[in-house]
Amino acid sequence: MHIPPYHKKATWQRFFVGVMVGGILAYCSLLYMYGKMYEDLIIRNHEMQNEISQLRTQNESLLEDNDELNEKSAKQVSVESISFTVENKDELRMDRLIAGKLEELVQEELKHIIGKDLAIIAESDSLIAAALENKAFTVEEFDYSFSITKLIISNHIKITAEAKRST
Repeated sequence: MHIPPYHKKATWQRFFVGVMVGGILAYCSLLYMYGKMYEDLIIRNHEMQNEISQLRTQNESLLEDNDELNEKSAKQVSVESISFTVENKDELRMDRLIAGKLEELVQEELKHIIGKDLAIIAESDSLIAAALENKAFTVEEFDYSFSITKLIISNHIKITAEAKRST
């Protein structure tokens, strides 16, 4: 069997050249569309990876904050320090040494509440006031008693009192 010699006719040669050029153009357009699609997919993938990493970072920081808050809420709030102030130093003509000694004695009297749970101390605020008002503190042969004017209970207990001198 013999294939007819179509390659010698000009019309068939144009047809085959057209098929070849069309095939090459189709292949080039296929490569272009595939490349463009692949480039868009890579960009989209990169954007999603960035978004995922940002969300993971945000999630980790929120979880850490949540853990810290849980630890803080689980940890009991306790009394850290006590400060005591005498309101009427000038009326009693107290010098700074006597006032400092009185403040030191009151802090020594209340030192057992440092480190205690704040809720327990807040419930017993009347006991703290009664303990200070019913006790006389002696400094340089003078007895001082106090009446509490202000009692602030927080991590740092602040007590303000008026002193009464008795001999």
